[in-house]
Amino acid sequence: MDTAEIRRRFLAHFERAGHTPVPSASMLLDDPNLLFVNAGMVPFKPYFLGQETPPYDRATSIQKCVRTPDIEDVGKTTRHGTFFEMCGNFSFGDYFKEQAIELAWDLITKPQSEGGFGFAESLLYPSVLDGDDEAVALWRKTTGFDDDRIIRLGPKENYWSMGVPGPGGPCSEILIDRGPAYGPDGDFSAEDRYLEFWNLVFMQDELSAVRSKEDFDIAGSLPRRNIDTGMGLERVAFMTQGVENMYEIDVMYPVIERAMELTGRRYGAGGAEGHIDDIRFRVVADHVRSSMMLIGDGVTPGNEARGYVLRRLLRRAVRSMRLLGYEDPALPELMPISRDKMGETYTDLHTDWDRISRVAYAEEETFRKTLQAGTTIFDLAADKVKAAGGSRLEGDQAFALHDTYGFPIDLTLEMAAEAGLSVDEAGFRTLMAEQRERAKADAKAKRGQHADTGAYRAVLDEHGPTEWLAYETLSTESRPLALLRGGERVAALGNGEVGEIVLDRTPFYAESGGQAADAGIIEFDGGRLEVLDVQRPVRGLVVHQVRVVDGELPADVAGGLHAQVDPEWRLGARQAHSGTHVVHAALREVLGPSALQSGSYNRPGYLRLDFGWTTALTPEQVRDIEDVSNRALRADLPVGWQYMTLPEAKEWGAVALFGETYDTSKVRVVEIGGPWSRELCGGTHVDHSSQIGTVVVTGEASVGSGNRRIEAFTGVEGFAYLARERDVVGQLTGLLKTQPDDLVGRVGDLVERLRSAEKELERARMQQLLAGGAALAEQAVDVDGVAVVARRIDGAGGGDVRTLALDVRGRLPHDRPGAVVIIGVADGKASVVAATTESARERGLSANDLVRAVAPFVDGKGGGKADVAQGGGGDVTRIDEALAAVTATVSGAGSR
Repeated sequence: MDTAEIRRRFLAHFERAGHTPVPSASMLLDDPNLLFVNAGMVPFKPYFLGQETPPYDRATSIQKCVRTPDIEDVGKTTRHGTFFEMCGNFSFGDYFKEQAIELAWDLITKPQSEGGFGFAESLLYPSVLDGDDEAVALWRKTTGFDDDRIIRLGPKENYWSMGVPGPGGPCSEILIDRGPAYGPDGDFSAEDRYLEFWNLVFMQDELSAVRSKEDFDIAGSLPRRNIDTGMGLERVAFMTQGVENMYEIDVMYPVIERAMELTGRRYGAGGAEGHIDDIRFRVVADHVRSSMMLIGDGVTPGNEARGYVLRRLLRRAVRSMRLLGYEDPALPELMPISRDKMGETYTDLHTDWDRISRVAYAEEETFRKTLQAGTTIFDLAADKVKAAGGSRLEGDQAFALHDTYGFPIDLTLEMAAEAGLSVDEAGFRTLMAEQRERAKADAKAKRGQHADTGAYRAVLDEHGPTEWLAYETLSTESRPLALLRGGERVAALGNGEVGEIVLDRTPFYAESGGQAADAGIIEFDGGRLEVLDVQRPVRGLVVHQVRVVDGELPADVAGGLHAQVDPEWRLGARQAHSGTHVVHAALREVLGPSALQSGSYNRPGYLRLDFGWTTALTPEQVRDIEDVSNRALRADLPVGWQYMTLPEAKEWGAVALFGETYDTSKVRVVEIGGPWSRELCGGTHVDHSSQIGTVVVTGEASVGSGNRRIEAFTGVEGFAYLARERDVVGQLTGLLKTQPDDLVGRVGDLVERLRSAEKELERARMQQLLAGGAALAEQAVDVDGVAVVARRIDGAGGGDVRTLALDVRGRLPHDRPGAVVIIGVADGKASVVAATTESARERGLSANDLVRAVAPFVDGKGGGKADVAQGGGGDVTRIDEALAAVTATVSGAGSR
């Protein structure tokens, strides 16, 4: 049974049982506790927590998931993969344990000829949380099994949570016995023998802390008892397809087959070497698929968070192919095969292939260059450690490989193990943590203040959702529901204090979708608040960060409040947000439909738009994007929006942005000029494109591998930018006494004349420097039969010092050995170059020894070859001692 048929049967079974089929959400849901969607229930989390009312009582889905903690185990077991598909059925306060058990058992034991999976009951074992007698009784009733067939396990195996605060509950797993070849009888912890493939979670608890699988705090009960189940599609596939593991199923094994053709190695060859090769083949199959799916959902390679996970997966796949003996670009050979198999279900892989492949192939090319440079550095470091009798690569060396050459730490660990070395991983982690702290030192993470949402959820539970009027009005009368400071409820906010206020109704736009929050004021009898920020820490609740600029605000203020958005601020924000849509449409018109927005930010008068693209735009392309944008403004295109279901929006051609979460039953589509620009968006917009005023593109640059950024000004700020540019042009034409049309040519002529003058000056300087070389050679002193020149030259940098030292060496007498050491002093630093003649080297005198003799006196280091060596240091106070050390070294060499 292929994976497509397993998907079909699962969804059909639960749809017949009254469940609403729900499409898979993106793996990049906006959840502060999760990097990726790691379970089928994650998109339904607000329903389980009671934060939102579900549009259905029962649902079923096949959810795309990624789990990253087990990357190192991929390929080593039958069950560890990064990307996987979770088949689930969900009940939101409808049915509970009994029907969940009955529905699951019916599907897995029903004969395949009748639409089931056809597993033999004799091979199946339910497990329950030890002490859950209700579940035991229900399994006995449903299956007819005796007690010894129902396994009691502890919370490590049979209590489920996401690993972070949120919903949880006892669970019941269904295991299948794969036979004695995979482990001893009755050892239910040996997952290769008794493989768990379906988990029924009886979700009833709300967890406030999860320290481990067995150590957590239960804050209380959920508003309703729910069902969340997860059946691993890949596990069911390899059991129904008669293969050994998930890497050999129909949607993954073709990649291994192509990898075998490319490498000449054979999967399943046996032996120790064959076992290692098998692991590498599995890594390739898993990581190629996982990377493709992540790029498809909008992830681009980078050095942080999601981007780092993707980069790591891509690079592990490429390196595994190299270890299998394939040196050429591998992803263009492998990823299209994975696309063709997964694209049968996820058709976006075909329609978006140009972007996906461009991002993946560019990262491989970057990594090939990284490998070439970084491997050399690693080999040198490893050789040095071994030569010193050591067995460990220090943390600072591993950090340098990561920071300078782009080597992920896992790659360094793998290469070190292959070289028989360990790595000071703790030292590396410390340096990485220090780097992250430095990077975050000046950043203000607005959402950080909402990390603990307990107080906000209490307000939501007490008063219900905020009535949000940002689309309808700029002002409204309101009443305060709660005052908070530092995440805690307070009775009042004093004059000058900064805190948070929750209103029953608000006209303020809360930051979302790339649009900055509104600014404005909130007035009350006897005082006034300045609105600094507006956020949604929990769904349904709008929270205003405010500063009390006049009076004191009590939580029970009499007379109500008047909330007023700054109209100029809102107008500028509308212009910028609509401008972002216009630039996105222009970008796609100029570059093609694969140039999709991957992120944006807009505030009054300014926008930036990130998009997936692997090469820098030409000046002509940037001008074309700006021109298309402003032509759209001149056309005075109508701007409108309407609500529809997500499938309707996609059928209508609306663009859904990567990583955004959308309610499948109701989304807002904003269109500019009809089909020219249609996007899912919750922001505020102008009514006609001409109201944007202007779009002035100010920059285009890279923001990571496969990602570019365009910045622009809109509205009054755009005109102000052009006015400043005009003033600069006016000043330059005045200074150069030319016309604006001739300005570029005139400046070009001046630059060329300046370059010619600089070359002439450099030529004259070098002639003067070399003229001094003859005098230095004539002043050579005899040291034990060696002609020695050891001099300090002020104002000379490293390049000058080397040129002079070689020139002086060439001028020394040829009838006896010669040595030159020049120490240049410039900008408070010393540059050292030593050079020796052939006869001096035959006598045993080495330039390398001369530099090493000088280096301690300039607080530096250096080295090189016997004929020429160089170094430098930061201490110029002991140069006389350094020059004396030259004489001593020459004399010492003569006595050996």
